Amino acid sequence: MPQVVVRSWVPVEPELAFAVSQTQGEVRLRWDPFIRHQQLVDADRPAKGVRTVTRTRLGLGMVSEYASYRPPTSVGMTMLQGPWFFERFGAGWRFAPEDRDGVPGTAASWKYTYTVRPAWLRPVAEPIGQWLLGREIRARIAAFSAACDDDVVLASARADLGA
Repeated sequence: MPQVVVRSWVPVEPELAFAVSQTQGEVRLRWDPFIRHQQLVDADRPAKGVRTVTRTRLGLGMVSEYASYRPPTSVGMTMLQGPWFFERFGAGWRFAPEDRDGVPGTAASWKYTYTVRPAWLRPVAEPIGQWLLGREIRARIAAFSAACDDDVVLASARADLGA
């Protein structure tokens, strides 16, 4: 299956970086350029097995489920329902402590894995998917990195850590 992977470094500890990545509601919309609307289904907080309904800024909808939820190191999602052209879609985000030039922080690695359908379209669609998904995930991790320096987002993430 094709994969798109991007990495970034942020000057906050992994617990806080993870919490920023899992913000919800208006705070999430403040930083995440991919999402127009997202809600948890029958849950107040993310956790393994929790489903989400997401509408992207491009108008595409997806129902996904947390396949893993391991604060502060990783989170994984699997598409249950989504755009017709994805046979499978998954996302994984990892967070690891990493110092840079004596500054403590977090190395964030985000990955999308997908399969296009129908199968006969894959030779053409997968390179297009690499480009489009690559562009989206690079913009998204850049926005996440900026959010790790946004006082409003950080305050919300810190409050979630205390909950």
